Amino acid sequence: MSTATSAGPALPGDPPGGRRAMAVWGIGVSVYFVAVIFRTSLGVAGLDAADRFHVNASALSTFSILQLLVYAGMQIPVGLLVDRLGTKRVLGIGVVLFTAGQLGFAFSPSYGMALASRALLGCGDAMTFISVLRLGTRWFPARRGPMVAQLAGLVGMAGNLVSTLVLARLLHGVGWTAAFAGSALAGVVVFVLLLLFLKDHPEGHEPEPMPHQGAAYVRRQIALSWREPGTRLGLWVHFTTQFPAMVFLLLWGMPFLVEAQGLSQATAGTLLTLVVLSNMTVGLVYGQIIARHHAARLPLALGTVGATSLLWAATLAYPADHAPMWLLVVLCTVLGACGPASMIGFDFARPANPPERQGTASGITNMGGFVASMTTLFAVGVLLDATGDDYGVAFSSVFVLQALGITQILRLRKRAARRERERLVASRVETVHVPV
Repeated sequence: MSTATSAGPALPGDPPGGRRAMAVWGIGVSVYFVAVIFRTSLGVAGLDAADRFHVNASALSTFSILQLLVYAGMQIPVGLLVDRLGTKRVLGIGVVLFTAGQLGFAFSPSYGMALASRALLGCGDAMTFISVLRLGTRWFPARRGPMVAQLAGLVGMAGNLVSTLVLARLLHGVGWTAAFAGSALAGVVVFVLLLLFLKDHPEGHEPEPMPHQGAAYVRRQIALSWREPGTRLGLWVHFTTQFPAMVFLLLWGMPFLVEAQGLSQATAGTLLTLVVLSNMTVGLVYGQIIARHHAARLPLALGTVGATSLLWAATLAYPADHAPMWLLVVLCTVLGACGPASMIGFDFARPANPPERQGTASGITNMGGFVASMTTLFAVGVLLDATGDDYGVAFSSVFVLQALGITQILRLRKRAARRERERLVASRVETVHVPV
């Protein structure tokens, strides 16, 4: 069964899609691509940052924690801003902020200024993914929504690949300032493309104007989105699946592989690249499976969590000073499934909410994984300092958050499934009465 068939026929008034849609959406997703490069740039520079700013593990983790704290806190406001201001304006503001943050990080002479730069970067980064999701809904038919979201995630992981392959080499080739300042030029390029070519929607598909309704409207949007079990299930799926790979790629993977496993930085960088390549491959597979078998969403998410837990436990408990290379390769391959599994969260939230609440619901869902990542980044840093760099104890915090997330997923799954069936039946009844 094709994606179009499984999702149903085009709805009256659906955007046409086509080549122009792909071109415009491509500009939007290129902004997200650059944002992910900047977001993950610290993952290949963690050890260099510790030396440059003379900080310990807890202080080093604060870089990523603050960045993710700003990112997570901005998700609901960004969803509301996109609905009100449009994608182009919000993406434009985002590019300016995350480019300024990356440039500031390049020239920061002190730990405090570097922290402020990462916070600014996180604020701009927060404006990208929700905007790209909304751009997809404005330019493509509704039946293409899940596939467009998976492709956006895939492009984001390509940005991660650039940071692990290109930025890491620049860092050790031309130095800290030149590498980070040079990468900031990518932000300037996408900003120019956005200004010249990006459109919020195709001609003839302008959204209904949204009257200003103040704080009461905002509270109502958030409350109605949260009331839907599918929104909360989406948040907890995102929470439980995304963070193990995010923590590994964003900061602690390189120190763990070098300091705890005795690998060279070059070999560790190769393993980080493996995580990204696995993510891109698994993303394509998961997207096709879900397109053909909608009921596979939860088994895929829970299976990913189970496999991740098993491999982390085997690696941390291995009865030798260092885990064997084959086990580290398998661990990194399985971690690559975390990103695609987290995208399943949006597939629960999307059908649970009408079009006018999609931005808010997506923002709530997107908070999940970043809150979990922020919590784990902090826990790992604190435990490393408290235990004298015992990575086995520090990374055991992963299991605590996974247990919490699985509990909530199991609690919400039946209610979300029931509500989704009710909506599907109601939509089929309405379709029968729509004249062809």
